[in-house]
Amino acid sequence: MPTASTPHPRGMSLLNDASQNKGTAFTAEERRQYGLEGLLPTHVESLDRQVERIHRHLEAKPSDLERYIYLSGLRDQNETLFYRVLMSNPAKFVPIIYAPTLAAVCQQFSHIYRRPRGMYISLEMKGRIEEVLRNWPVDDVRVICVTTGGRILGLGDIGVNGMGIPIGKLNLYTACGAVPPKVLLPIQLDIGTTNSALRADPLYLGLRREPPSQDVLDEFVEEFVQAVQTVFPRCCLHFEDWKGTDAIRYLEKYFPRVRCYNDDIQGTAAVTLAGLITALRIKNEPLTNQRVLFLGAGSSGLGIANMLVTAMQKEGLSEADAVSRMTLMDVDGLLETSRTDLSPQQARFAKDLPPSRDLLATIKAVKPTVLIGVSTCGGAFTQAVVEEMAALNERPVIFALSLPAKNAECTAEQAYSWSDGRALFAAGLQYPEVTLNEKTFYPGQANNFYIFPALGLAVYATCPDLITDDMVIKAAKALADQVDPAAQERGRLFPPQSEILEVSITSATRIAEFIFDQGAATVERPQDIRAWIESLIYTPGYKD
Repeated sequence: MPTASTPHPRGMSLLNDASQNKGTAFTAEERRQYGLEGLLPTHVESLDRQVERIHRHLEAKPSDLERYIYLSGLRDQNETLFYRVLMSNPAKFVPIIYAPTLAAVCQQFSHIYRRPRGMYISLEMKGRIEEVLRNWPVDDVRVICVTTGGRILGLGDIGVNGMGIPIGKLNLYTACGAVPPKVLLPIQLDIGTTNSALRADPLYLGLRREPPSQDVLDEFVEEFVQAVQTVFPRCCLHFEDWKGTDAIRYLEKYFPRVRCYNDDIQGTAAVTLAGLITALRIKNEPLTNQRVLFLGAGSSGLGIANMLVTAMQKEGLSEADAVSRMTLMDVDGLLETSRTDLSPQQARFAKDLPPSRDLLATIKAVKPTVLIGVSTCGGAFTQAVVEEMAALNERPVIFALSLPAKNAECTAEQAYSWSDGRALFAAGLQYPEVTLNEKTFYPGQANNFYIFPALGLAVYATCPDLITDDMVIKAAKALADQVDPAAQERGRLFPPQSEILEVSITSATRIAEFIFDQGAATVERPQDIRAWIESLIYTPGYKD
């Protein structure tokens, strides 16, 4: 924004400034004052009328990918109108600017690239990252979403094409959590890619080399993290879609040292915990009685398992008892004690059981009450698997969380029909309602946008020195508490997406209250936390 020492942009410069442009909503007086006369059609429109026009444009587009491209162009032209459109109907627009459309966006990112957004920090900048970060025009950045593109939405390593993820995530911080967009910065760490097809693509926009050794990468990441602390001292680092082993290592390394959070690990775990809390309220069973089987033992599976262990400990179980209730399988089979290929994080959950690659046999052996899929193995929850879960449990809890749609372990219709309508089901994407034997079922979407925008808003407001697992668990419980008994009666595990902004503000209030209670906030506690949170949120509207 202009200050007393900088002139207000005029004419085409103003129309090209997305943060200040109003387009056809500039008043007649503003047009005279800022040299806009003759540059716009005569009629002065309201923001609501502009939103109506955008809706009509979007309806005419042939695909969600084209709608994404159109909305990206709108963001570059008029930030206020862009967010007003998104916040007018989050349930409609989240699938366009985020999953599942984002998978197609990332696959084609270099091909559909239009204008720069965010920052690209490459290995070639090693040794001067602090200097490069100072090129960003905003001094007080509060959230950086950063990726290497090493593991994007089940697509594998796609290098700088993964930049669509930080851009999309931060759009949701604002659209779903009302965090002011000016404090958000998407960053791609360009470390090269293992994807040889991308390196050979003439339109690929990243480094055309293999990623570096672990030692070199560790030095690069350390320099980046420290540079962020210097340039943006009140910033939270949101790690997103790093290669699984890197995601785990860097979270373990940095969460005790800096304000950081990993959405693949902690966000996925929190939204899964929230859905499980709601499911158990429907079943009237305690968390401590559950036996959980995971298909998938990467960063997401381990993150969920670790958070469930912590949550069970808070409800009275010992660590050993809680760990014993988690069983994990990966591409090489059951995590069991004879395996020599397990990471330390996986070895924690190794069972003293015979080796097995058979999911159905493992279900029969361990008798889980909860089945969670984070495997990216489409169709892995077969009819026999779901029927066995239903035979073991009156209300089996089945979460098929892998994305995109082709990677989902089963569909909502399959889960309900194969369990005679008894499954409590959630997926990583939103399936439509299912009608079976004249009864309607409402599949839940265990989507991280129920967690990270609210957590981000609370952290933006309170600015704690660290983000703890207890804060993330508080976010999960705050979310679950917003599924009312009537919704639970209908089998709903999450609040309506149409109410996501209200849900996020309520959750952020609960998280902020917890942060103040723990003495972790670095700002003064207000008398009315919710009113204070509401005073800080971003509302898309034109200013005079």
